[in-house]
Amino acid sequence: MNVRFLGGAREVGRSALLVDDRLLLDYGLLTGNPPRFPVDSVDPEAVVVSHGHLDHVGAVPSLCSGDRRPPIHWTPPTRELALTLARDTLKLHGGTYDCPFTETEVRRVTQVSETHGYRESFEAAGYEVTFYEAGHIPGSAHVLVDDGETRLLYTSDFHTGDQRLVAGTTARPDADAVICESTYSDVTHEDRGAIEDRFAESLRTTIWQGGTVVVPAFAIGRTQEVLLICEAHDIDCYVDGMGKRVTEMLRRHPEFVRDADALGRAKSNARFVDGRDGQRRRIAEDNTVIVTTSGMLSGGPAMTYIPAIRGLPTNKVAMTGYQVEGTPGRDLLDTGSAEIDGRRMPVAAQVESYDFSAHADRDGLLDFLDDYRDAAVLVNHGDRCEAFAAELREDGFDATAPAVGDAVDV
Repeated sequence: MNVRFLGGAREVGRSALLVDDRLLLDYGLLTGNPPRFPVDSVDPEAVVVSHGHLDHVGAVPSLCSGDRRPPIHWTPPTRELALTLARDTLKLHGGTYDCPFTETEVRRVTQVSETHGYRESFEAAGYEVTFYEAGHIPGSAHVLVDDGETRLLYTSDFHTGDQRLVAGTTARPDADAVICESTYSDVTHEDRGAIEDRFAESLRTTIWQGGTVVVPAFAIGRTQEVLLICEAHDIDCYVDGMGKRVTEMLRRHPEFVRDADALGRAKSNARFVDGRDGQRRRIAEDNTVIVTTSGMLSGGPAMTYIPAIRGLPTNKVAMTGYQVEGTPGRDLLDTGSAEIDGRRMPVAAQVESYDFSAHADRDGLLDFLDDYRDAAVLVNHGDRCEAFAAELREDGFDATAPAVGDAVDV
């Protein structure tokens, strides 16, 4: 079995793997200005998508251009998330280089889509493929590819610890080779319960002092996690942006979340904003909690809320996810100011950051890989892949870190 790394190797973003020039695993993009897409042109017989995040699924509709119609395999939530992201990309960037597909190609995706549940094997491009729960976001999957001689496990993004939205992965299918993510290979996450308690206490304190808290959150996974935390700690909140649609969609797939009843309570606890800037400015004065996109302050309703609350030290911005270098969110954390809608704005409001990561940390990665000491390990999806592979080799693993464009026989 030959695996070619078209993206996501020694980097985070544009994940794409081509197996024997026939089966494509993921086809994402690396956000930036300009965005970056997987290398080389591909014409796979079939596509398998691990989960619905932009860096894994963002370029999938472009595979349906011209007369190409490869079947696309994914879980039901991943299908819906992929289409939501594609339509949002069209709305924001349609007709530009930043959007590599058209509305026609998005419609074609719906025509070739095939959905599967966990542990239900299916055929794709002549391989037997099986999804296993990955514990990252609803519908996320480890992908096992079996050609009858070699069993290749593509972990994609995963978490071994429980979140409120999804339980940590316990799947350890037999495999001869493992392509393993390494996003947090040098990080140890703080206890999740302790983070939640500190986060909830910070929100309550700000509200008690008369302030407003803006919680920038990724629409997929993180928004729902924050809503669940707010409900569990009896904190009222608003929710705005794409996270509203994603929350409603996940309610239609209760089998892919940890506690569907809890998600229902969290949705009921949150007041949905209808999207008018006038309403948003009024809400910003409400002495409340506002959970909104975008998670890195690069767009979305946060462009209205942050300017509205930035001037008062009693207000707060509570970041809930990793801030990529060069984004407004990262600038705000590092400098206390950020470029919002083209203007550099100093922020007098308090700024805090909480690690609600949906990825395994170093201990989680090592715990997962401990079951694969006899397998070849190919490290990807991280900014220190080579270093982590070297550390694994020192521990007795057969581990390497391919670069983008490399082809490896397993």
